[in-house]
Amino acid sequence: MKIQREAVIATALSLLDEVGIEGLTMRRLAQELEIKAASLYWHFTNKQALMDGIADALMEGVAHKHLAEPSTSTTWCIAVSMTAHEIRRALLKRRDGARVYAGTYVTTGNTLRVAEALIGPLREAGASTRLASWGAFSILYYVMGFVMEEQPLVRPDAEPLNIESHRGSFEALAAHSYPHALAAMGDLFNPDFDARFDLGLDLLITGLRVRIAGG
Repeated sequence: MKIQREAVIATALSLLDEVGIEGLTMRRLAQELEIKAASLYWHFTNKQALMDGIADALMEGVAHKHLAEPSTSTTWCIAVSMTAHEIRRALLKRRDGARVYAGTYVTTGNTLRVAEALIGPLREAGASTRLASWGAFSILYYVMGFVMEEQPLVRPDAEPLNIESHRGSFEALAAHSYPHALAAMGDLFNPDFDARFDLGLDLLITGLRVRIAGG
């Protein structure tokens, strides 16, 4: 039975939501598609190649509108922030989305479009190619790391982890020798991930603004 690459990716995404990155094996995927493993290896030589394909699919809808219809009234800060938020939403849509995307170096139209949407506004604002590209990757790394920590706490397919249940042990230990951590306990366990994400992203963008202004 011949199967299209797009069908393999679509089934892999559904299976990822069901069993997570560890449960998504080549054998399980072939069974789900009701094909022999040899047919699957025609498209993807191993699991890493499959992860690359899934990572590419995760970015399919990111930055399309921004690049297709650039707004002259949008500042570079807003443009970069919009793309970062789109990446976060895309990774959160799929179970273990950030873990799948991390460590992949996929050269496709989808990933290059995302890179363009981050690097372009920075260069147009006056950043050097190094500051623009490394700054863009710093933002991408921040988004991936944030979602990787956030996702197990907000998964809709399983019992969410209760971070508040760990607060008591943290406070008990901090009360002995860590006064600053103790004072910040309310913020450390604050479950408002949107506000936390926005603060971290703003810090990165503010730093880039200062570096660009300084030449």
